[in-house]
Amino acid sequence: MATVTCAQAHPEALQTLCHTDPFPDHDHPAEECGIFGIFAPGEEVARICFFGLFALQHRGQESAGIAVSNGKHLRVHKDMGLVTQVFDEQVIQDLQGISAIGHTRYSTTGSSVVCNAQPLTSASPMGPIAIAHNGNLINTAHLRAELSAAGCTFETTNDSEVIAQMLARHHHGCIEEAVRETMQRLQGAYSLVILTPDKLIGVRDPYGIRPLCLGRINGNHYVLASESCALTPVGARFLREVEPGEMIIIDRNGQREAQALPTRRHATCLLEFIYFARPDTMLYNRSLHQARRRMGHELAREHPAPGAHVVIPVPDTGVPAAIGYAEASRIPYGEGIIKNRYIQRTFIQPSQRMRDLGARMKYSPLKEALAGKKVVVVDDSIVRGTTTGKLVRMLFDAGAQEVHVRITAPPVKHPCYYGIDMANQDELVAARHSVEEIRRMIGATSLGYLSLAGVVRAVGMHKDHFCRACFDGRYPIPIPPDVRVTKLMLERQRHSNPHTTEGGPDDGSPEEA
Repeated sequence: MATVTCAQAHPEALQTLCHTDPFPDHDHPAEECGIFGIFAPGEEVARICFFGLFALQHRGQESAGIAVSNGKHLRVHKDMGLVTQVFDEQVIQDLQGISAIGHTRYSTTGSSVVCNAQPLTSASPMGPIAIAHNGNLINTAHLRAELSAAGCTFETTNDSEVIAQMLARHHHGCIEEAVRETMQRLQGAYSLVILTPDKLIGVRDPYGIRPLCLGRINGNHYVLASESCALTPVGARFLREVEPGEMIIIDRNGQREAQALPTRRHATCLLEFIYFARPDTMLYNRSLHQARRRMGHELAREHPAPGAHVVIPVPDTGVPAAIGYAEASRIPYGEGIIKNRYIQRTFIQPSQRMRDLGARMKYSPLKEALAGKKVVVVDDSIVRGTTTGKLVRMLFDAGAQEVHVRITAPPVKHPCYYGIDMANQDELVAARHSVEEIRRMIGATSLGYLSLAGVVRAVGMHKDHFCRACFDGRYPIPIPPDVRVTKLMLERQRHSNPHTTEGGPDDGSPEEA
């Protein structure tokens, strides 16, 4: 396993260290992370975990890793890149064990460097612990300062290591009690899979902001995954979602659950329904494909486009809603934009001229489907307003007579502190401009956002079942007024404290704890 310490991986070196998209799409929320866990003695747990992560690749493309337990020790392999780039057959064969956890990352706290890749390990008095985390804490700085004062040394700049260190300090014989005590100190969003030599544990924060589900595989073995779409590819059957504040414990005796913290409320991120989760995932026992299709129905009712000739999606996430819009409006559905799905896989950095082409490197118009047409183009969100304008110009350049933009998310006006990379309100175009101003900025003939009420109707549940703070500013977990959660905040702290110790193996093989 190639390992680079955070001291070596300053932001100015990211282009050579990171597997990042050279043509970033700044109009969509950036992905979060995907986590997976399996306890299945006698099975190829690393191989199953690999394919589980492969199904969760949409949640993060910067780094990937797997930790495996053989009943006594933990071994970890992680690196920058896509799941298929980090693991090969030899690595998988070297990761033999009875249980495993995996992670695929999009960075929300801590820059995109290999030392921030997960799973993370920590050494407790009772043995090693590994964790994989989806979400974001809002009290990271306070907890990290407290742990540093107590003598903890940090090797990363992400909030997940705070959780790992706290688990290690609280583990004096009962890992379940250590998890419970740690959860009592955490504020923010977290879904976790935790691995010890003899147990696999999954937990969700008391608000359930980030998803986590439980499945059964090969008889009496169990898996945990961010989304149910990761279960079918590995032959697992969906059982249920993990409840807010709940702890699932899996070992050789089977599976049991405990309420680690009382459920505060159900507040799953509404953007999971609109954009993040795969359409073949189930949340709240609802098909996301059907929910997004109904969002298209609602969008057609709220923002019709009389006289339009064709409805086209921005691939891939706009497809279900575009189908729904076409159904409700009786306007024919068609393809007008082809997406290059492999552009993000290159390590070759584009020239500035090529970077300026941006959307044209990712999308190609079907001129024969657009020329002379009044087009309705359906997308899931506009966050910063950059790529959408380029897409609109591209459609006009391809001969479209009119371009009516329809968005299935309400205007994003408020930053997210719970695990989506949009914590700077200055970057949110809807926070600074009216819908009409945004329409003029992107050059569309018309622009319509689905209302928050319309999204909620499409999902079919009361609005209080969701975190919708990025739309209405109502944060389910109160954000202290002095909190400034930013992606690189711990890098800045590290820069201001040059005596921080760094280290890590670089022997080209999996770490053993």
